[in-house]
Amino acid sequence: MPIKSIFARQIFDSRGNPTVEVDLITELGLFRAAVPSGASTGIYEALELRDEDPGKYHGRSVFKAISNINDEIAPALLKENFCETNQRDIDEFLIQLDGTEKKSRLGANAILAVSLAVLKAGAGKRGVPLYRHIADLAKNKTLILPVPAFNVINGGSHAGNKLAFQEFMILPTGASSFAEAMQMGMEVYHHLKNIIKTKYGLDATAVGDEGGFAPNIAQPKDVLNLLKDAIAKAGYTGRVEIGMDVAASEFFMKGKYNMDFKNPKATDAGKYLPSAKLKDLYKDLLKTFPIVSIEDPFDQDDFDAWNAFTAETSIQIVGDDLTVTNKDRIKMAIDREACNCLLLKVNQIGTFSESLDAFQAAKEAGWGTMVSHRSGETEDTIIADLVVGLSTGQIKTGAPCRSERTCKYNQILRIEEELGPMAKYAGAAFRRPQ
Repeated sequence: MPIKSIFARQIFDSRGNPTVEVDLITELGLFRAAVPSGASTGIYEALELRDEDPGKYHGRSVFKAISNINDEIAPALLKENFCETNQRDIDEFLIQLDGTEKKSRLGANAILAVSLAVLKAGAGKRGVPLYRHIADLAKNKTLILPVPAFNVINGGSHAGNKLAFQEFMILPTGASSFAEAMQMGMEVYHHLKNIIKTKYGLDATAVGDEGGFAPNIAQPKDVLNLLKDAIAKAGYTGRVEIGMDVAASEFFMKGKYNMDFKNPKATDAGKYLPSAKLKDLYKDLLKTFPIVSIEDPFDQDDFDAWNAFTAETSIQIVGDDLTVTNKDRIKMAIDREACNCLLLKVNQIGTFSESLDAFQAAKEAGWGTMVSHRSGETEDTIIADLVVGLSTGQIKTGAPCRSERTCKYNQILRIEEELGPMAKYAGAAFRRPQ
């Protein structure tokens, strides 16, 4: 049989929570995949199956998902005798085996672990690098290295400070190569650390879930001034731009946006902004700072606000909770002209093939696509190969620190080295790379 065995185990992600890992063995050896987990999750995401047993791992264990792989998925898949290169057939088999809309019976985490292990085994069977296998499945002829969007200041659900907005990122769009982009990002990051240390004290340089600093700042403008100063100190003004992931669904309450949602004793009604006021806040920030991308500026169902903001600005507006890597949600967002970029997270949908379909739907609509990690990450580097294989031109996988983040960046460095003179960096064209 092409696939000899499939075995799952429970491992731990970067937040210390259990997650799923799969070993798939063929005649060529072992192919391993692990599944990340989000903290800020959209309500339309496929279901991440947890045991919910308060006596084990605070209810976060994944033994049910593990059992579903070892006792049901593996025997059923092996019985079908699929070739590991038949990615779509295998993914469709897994979807049908589960039989639910959100993969709630077997668990999206269980299904995805198998799907990604198959993807790696397919590349091995063909004797090509994983990024090349992905490019071939996507019928992508040109390989482009992405602009990294480094999350250097954390807020929202990723940090214990008062900041409502979840991520503030720097994008080295003015670099000439991915290696130079890494240098620029790292240098800005360390200048930022020194600025924060000087202004807020050493304890303010502790980092959040994705490696970004988490000083006790409440106002987005204060964060953006820090980034502007750090970029200038590094000598990269005009070459490094700024992105934000607001994750507004996290603080959408009673029809308004609570900018003080992390303060349980908050009583200031003025902190509750209607959509129009929040939009005005964004527009004011755009006048002052080199912001080129804003993700999830409004709640996942506040379509009128999305539409109005996207129509009134020329920057990239990214849908994450809005679209959840789901073709139906993407079509809804396209029809309503809600945004112009997809955030691609494979664990939001549960198989590689569905992720590919989501990317292609976005591309056909003229959108950009940003490949993304999750806040609870593993050492698996598959999204590095994914972003190059699909040539989306942009990736976010945290700050240039913490090994579960840097392993993805390091893999892209290896790919750039392997491509040699054929390596192309997206740069300023990151939204629509050529």
